[in-house]
Formats: sequence, C-alpha cells, structure tokens
Amino acid sequence: MYQSRSEEIFEKYLQLIDEHLQHVLDGKVDEMLELHAIAGRLFIHPTHLSNVIKNLTGKHPCYFYEHKILEAAKSLLHDRKHSIADVARILTYEPSNFTKWFKVYAGIKPSQYRKQLLQKYTDTPNRVAA
Repeated sequence: MYQSRSEEIFEKYLQLIDEHLQHVLDGKVDEMLELHAIAGRLFIHPTHLSNVIKNLTGKHPCYFYEHKILEAAKSLLHDRKHSIADVARILTYEPSNFTKWFKVYAGIKPSQYRKQLLQKYTDTPNRVAA
C-alpha cells in the first residue's frame, strides 16, 4: 500500500504514462498526452500534480515522461526494420524534431545510437557452448 497520498499520485502518474505509451506503440492513439490531460485523468489540477511530484522526487513530471519516451525510442531503434523516421512517427514526432529531441535526452543522435548498438553486437565475440 502507499505510504502517502503523494506516493499514490506519483505511482498512478507513472502507470498512466506506461499505459499511454503502450497505446501509442500499439497505434491506438496518434498523439502524446499533455501534462494537463494526464492530471485530468488523475482527477487533480496540473499544478497540484507538478508540485506533488516535484516535492516527492525533486524532479518535474516531464522528466519521468520524457525518460519513458526515451526508453521506448531506444527499444524501437533496436529493431532495424524501423527507420529512424518510422520510430519518430510511431512516437508522434516529426523526424527532424525527433532527432533533436533524442539528442537532447540521450546525448547522441538516433543514428549514432544505432551505430553504437551495431558496434556493440559486432564487437561481442561469439561464444560457443561447451
């Protein structure tokens, strides 16, 4: 059980983000929710949501939202059948904006991230079971 109402709000916020991102990935929705819409689904005011999460974690709610989107982007980039533009569109970004956004949050461009993945897989020696 939750120790406080703040923890309950935070956990429900994270659950809602996870559910929403899954719907985006499944193609059930074609746009990202804004913070005010998330707060509305939690039946609280956006300022209250922001204050509760900032007080509990020291970070703005958007930090957690962006982090979860970044995790989804990285996961999609692992699958080479999706072009970077496809990944952008799946996550409701324009491709050029996605590249800029990804660089801000990941520290590298999506193409560099993919290159690192490829390098990681080609540098790993094949192990044969004895």
